Amino acid sequence: MWTKTFSGGVHPSDSKFYSKDSPIINPPLPDKIIIPISQHIGGLAIPLVKIGDIVKTGQKIAEATGHVSIPMHSSVSGIITRIDYFPHPSGTNVVGIEIESDGKDEWIELSPDDHYEQLSREELLSRIREAGVCGMGGAGFPTHVKLSPPQDISIDTIVVNGVECEPYLTSDCRLMVERPHDIIKGLKIVMQILGAKQGIIGIESNKPQSIKLLRKLIQNEKQLRVDVLYLKYPQGAEKQLIYATTKRKVPNRGGLPSKVGVIVDNVATIINIYEAIYLQKPLIERVVTVSGSIVKNPANLLVRMGSLMSDLVNFCGGTTTEPAKIIAGGPMMGFALNTLETPITKTVSGIILFNKEEAEYVKEHDCVRCGRCIDVCPSNLMPSLIASSVKYKDYLLAEKMGIMDCMKCGCCAYTCPAHVKFIQWMEIGRQKILDQRQLKT
Repeated sequence: MWTKTFSGGVHPSDSKFYSKDSPIINPPLPDKIIIPISQHIGGLAIPLVKIGDIVKTGQKIAEATGHVSIPMHSSVSGIITRIDYFPHPSGTNVVGIEIESDGKDEWIELSPDDHYEQLSREELLSRIREAGVCGMGGAGFPTHVKLSPPQDISIDTIVVNGVECEPYLTSDCRLMVERPHDIIKGLKIVMQILGAKQGIIGIESNKPQSIKLLRKLIQNEKQLRVDVLYLKYPQGAEKQLIYATTKRKVPNRGGLPSKVGVIVDNVATIINIYEAIYLQKPLIERVVTVSGSIVKNPANLLVRMGSLMSDLVNFCGGTTTEPAKIIAGGPMMGFALNTLETPITKTVSGIILFNKEEAEYVKEHDCVRCGRCIDVCPSNLMPSLIASSVKYKDYLLAEKMGIMDCMKCGCCAYTCPAHVKFIQWMEIGRQKILDQRQLKT
């Protein structure tokens, strides 16, 4: 098959064989969940409940604050037992709401709407916001905001991200295999909201079953197409995906996809948009891949939000040896955690466990000026020089060289023979620059 791609990138082993053929299964209802009030970009949600309150599955328990925010909902029925700081998949501690399940799973009343196509744009966006839908591919940007570009910007193309280029992760792949009809319905809803004339589903070439199924479904849909993409990381990054599928270049220095008439949504997000509109169902569950060489039974699990990672690993049979590294998300852009007693949130697509050899710490050496990091950078940056600027605390130079355009994909670190910790240096530099900006205001 002829495939599309972008400039730069690397080719790590995808390691998807552990779980790619494992159907999505439901683990037992958790005995306890923890719902962090921060699972998205934007304002924190404000708790609406107190200790001792009884809640139902799907009940709103925290309200959004402002436009760039989303509410949180309980994923089980039970009693509020604690509101405190808990471990978060970002590696920090965040306020969360602990709920002890009563085992009954009593839902709020859902109202399926067979006539949702007659709803106005504002009504559709309101349902998406009330359901607490955000980007589920990692960023967590509130979806109702993404689908509300400025009035002077016209969106003609919707791109559905079915790439899933991170090694080990297979949750999106299984969604495309098992729920392709819902993906098409969700895509059409987004096109309706934005008045877009074209819908593209981008899938990497290592997912032939997904490609075949979705192409068959849209064979009579002139406005829709499936693009087969070259197997390369980070093919699923927003700007790179847009270029691969449309040849449109999103400008650096804060340029947004809407500037070139495109909106991108992950397949899991698209499905939850459909559920929010048709079922009026809040986002309380997602598919999570539990994988790694030491996991006894790697799997793709339909998980209630707030479930503890330890429960999911135990459901998969545990591990063959003590994990030396725990990663929330993929190994390239995920977060290393120090405990499995961490809840699943809307942006966690995987739990990856490494043994001691796989997690071996490699010492950083001086840059050898080979230029490999520059060759593979998908954002056309010069990582070695930016990192050097940060080391010498020349943050002004780092900013001029585009440090704020770094998407922390890790290609530079992956290919560096000197094992320079580029991502850490980039994050240090970005934080210093943001701190300086705040002082100026």
